[in-house]
Amino acid sequence: MEISAGGRLEVRITAADVGKRVSVRRLSEHAAEGEKFTDTVGVLTSWDNGVLLITRRSGESVRIAESSLVAGKVVPAAPARRRGPAASYEELARISARAWQPVEREPLGEWELRAAAGFTRRANSVLPLGDPGLPLDEALTVARRWYADRGLPAYIQLATGAEGTQELLCAELEARGWTREVTAELWTGALAPVADREAPAVVLSRAADEAWLARYRRKGLSEVALRVLGSGPSVWFATVPGMEGAPPAAIGRCVVDGRWAGFAAVEVDPEQRRRGLATTVVAALARQALEEGASAAWLQVETDNAPARGLYAGLGFGAHHAYHHYREPEGFRGPEAGGPAAAGPGPVV
Repeated sequence: MEISAGGRLEVRITAADVGKRVSVRRLSEHAAEGEKFTDTVGVLTSWDNGVLLITRRSGESVRIAESSLVAGKVVPAAPARRRGPAASYEELARISARAWQPVEREPLGEWELRAAAGFTRRANSVLPLGDPGLPLDEALTVARRWYADRGLPAYIQLATGAEGTQELLCAELEARGWTREVTAELWTGALAPVADREAPAVVLSRAADEAWLARYRRKGLSEVALRVLGSGPSVWFATVPGMEGAPPAAIGRCVVDGRWAGFAAVEVDPEQRRRGLATTVVAALARQALEEGASAAWLQVETDNAPARGLYAGLGFGAHHAYHHYREPEGFRGPEAGGPAAAGPGPVV
């Protein structure tokens, strides 16, 4: 906190600091006995009518009454790394997008509209990495119309918690009634230490065969889904064979793209968990990625998946940023109006 020469706390932020990362201390009405103050660190996303809105690294928005502030200051931008290789948010956003490609895409300025018949939110959401070339409300209308034409709900994928992420746009969407449905994190780590682990009995393939798909948790995959699974610069599928006639004991997927290797779809037979099979799969894929010249790794893990987070932390990975999928408000009508809101398929993840 900022302290004056006389030893007093001071508020050294104003509404002109919107968009900057700040640290504030406020009087807390509901604090435990002996805890008068609450500290909040995040991006100042608005300061209107005596209320500050601060977005934390996790994407959580905190509303703070200006009258409750006792101290505040601008702080350095969140570091682009915690552990593992250094990387910017934009680099990782583009790398991860190339590893899970839609079957249909269209630019909207520096935004990209992506669709894949509803298979996963990542392949059916807007990726905004710059200016859409239109005022925000117009850009959102174009995006919603584009997805409505395909029978899909409109989603926008946004990130928080690192330099260059999109806290301000998150706040703009929330103010317009968009709802955050899913939060996950992108983690990074060094590749070589993972590849050094033992990886017996792992079979690598360039395609997801029937055995691999039998273990994959998404059943009844369409041709579109198979195209998404097979997309990326250099894709590998790993399988640990199961008992004769049974699905594999474990599977995984890796996409090698320059210096990066991205891991996904690491799944283990529930009856064979806690035997190191997930580590074995990742190690085999990491070894292959090293042979292709990669040196760094990334993966995505949901915030409530404690077993996966423990596994990847043990392999040397750490959180880089959080990302979120915002769903459009209900009741959208296209420019011609008159008709019912577009109805999408089931949940898109």
